[in-house]
Amino acid sequence: MLMQEAEDDHSLLIYMGATVIYGGTIFYQAKKNRVEKATAFRCGLLLLLVVEILCFSTLRSSVGLALFSLACLMFCFYTPVQAMLPVDRKAVLITGSDSGIGHELAKYLDSLGFTVFASVLNAKGPGAKKLKETCSERLSILQLDVTSSTQIKEAYLEVRRKLQNADLWGVINNAGILGFIADGELLPMSSYKQCMDVNFFGPVELSKTFLPLLRKSKGRLINISSLAGGIPMPRLAAYGSSKAALTMFSGVMRQELSKWGIKVAVLQPSGFKTAIGGNPEEWNKEEQNLLENLTPDVKKDYGEDYVHNMKIFLSQMSSLCSSDLSPVSSDVLHALLAKHPKGLYTPGSNSYTFLLMFCYFPLWFYDFFMSKIMNNPNVPYALGTAETKNSL
Repeated sequence: MLMQEAEDDHSLLIYMGATVIYGGTIFYQAKKNRVEKATAFRCGLLLLLVVEILCFSTLRSSVGLALFSLACLMFCFYTPVQAMLPVDRKAVLITGSDSGIGHELAKYLDSLGFTVFASVLNAKGPGAKKLKETCSERLSILQLDVTSSTQIKEAYLEVRRKLQNADLWGVINNAGILGFIADGELLPMSSYKQCMDVNFFGPVELSKTFLPLLRKSKGRLINISSLAGGIPMPRLAAYGSSKAALTMFSGVMRQELSKWGIKVAVLQPSGFKTAIGGNPEEWNKEEQNLLENLTPDVKKDYGEDYVHNMKIFLSQMSSLCSSDLSPVSSDVLHALLAKHPKGLYTPGSNSYTFLLMFCYFPLWFYDFFMSKIMNNPNVPYALGTAETKNSL
């Protein structure tokens, strides 16, 4: 009995020693290679720990240790630890840096030593002023409306002038608008056109303008899309369609530009709390514009109360969004510096889960699931009247 306990203790020490040595080696490699997003890495270690417990509890022998060692070897082989390129004051252009993701990215990349060209919609606004106050002298503010061909050309000339003989390493198309959230039938055509202009045509024209500089540096093109650009989401017809177009453009460019050594990545973040959601004053203006453009039949069927309640949905969406933008910043950094960046990043809570569900589950199940997640308790006037009559 005592001999068996001694053997068990001896086996346990071997297992623990192997775990400490192996785990320490992997963590050292991850730190050395600046692996910042390690969700899959942590899940893998947890799985490995479960395998270790199973092997020890069922096979307290050399066979169990051999199986555990094999699991360690496989995990080591498949662990995505990538070396990162040095910053070396690489120059990057970021659009939409007035606030939100673009603003935080400009500060974050500047703090890491990048030469940042932060384009803003208002060069005299509070966002630009804050960047000048908080960032280094390497950061330059550019006046840029991505829907203006003239301003895009002027930005290109300014960047090329300031770079002199240096290279532009990255272009980050971040500028975007959300607009008013409502059923696709209710949204005026102006909302669709505005979303396409800012979220799609602007990034396309800017990318085409700056690609000669990226071709020279064999740099990176990064487009900030949205989870709504990868999966259909109710009341986001205009916004989601424009972001889906940007996602498709990114995929095509990734294939076409690879022969030039340019890496292209697209981010599809889930809900983050930024200024893109607007404020109550802007919602009131959008609502008024929407109501004025409705045909009499549509306005009668939906009812004004249905439209008014959209603002409640907007405020609820904002409360569910995360204010921590670090997952986005971490993925952008990986897309900029990893020797082998991903083509698609999905920062944010459960974003990849939604994509997997849309791709692999039956559409009826996905639609049912989204109806619960994006539930709107209000129904159009005509449907509510019909339900009342049926109940009588």
